[in-house]
Amino acid sequence: MQTYESLLTVTQEDLDELNHVNNVRYVQWVQEIAKNHWTAATTHKIRETYFWIMLSHLIEYKHPALLNDVIKLKTYVTKAEGVTSVRVVEITNNNTNKLLAKSETTWCFMNSNTMKPNRIPEEISKIFQ
Repeated sequence: MQTYESLLTVTQEDLDELNHVNNVRYVQWVQEIAKNHWTAATTHKIRETYFWIMLSHLIEYKHPALLNDVIKLKTYVTKAEGVTSVRVVEITNNNTNKLLAKSETTWCFMNSNTMKPNRIPEEISKIFQ
């Protein structure tokens, strides 16, 4: 399966009152890497015709991330059937390789013209295999 990765450094704005990365920030990172993977793997025409919406989201927090930690986000699609796909995001400390959090998100494939769910075409499924 195709993976997509990116690195980021934890900033003061990412932290909560306990000086750990805020849980909401993890969700934002999950959404951002999914969008970045979609953008990197598809053409402008495909992105004009289709988009994804989040249906459900499960995240497991394993260890805290702290200020100045370098974080690796790794994402991949584990399933794409009908109008939905399941995307996993693994968030690790890049220096220690310790898993900080893991998410599994179900996304619905949407048609921009009809604003309704659209069966995932084979050309799109193949991109993420």
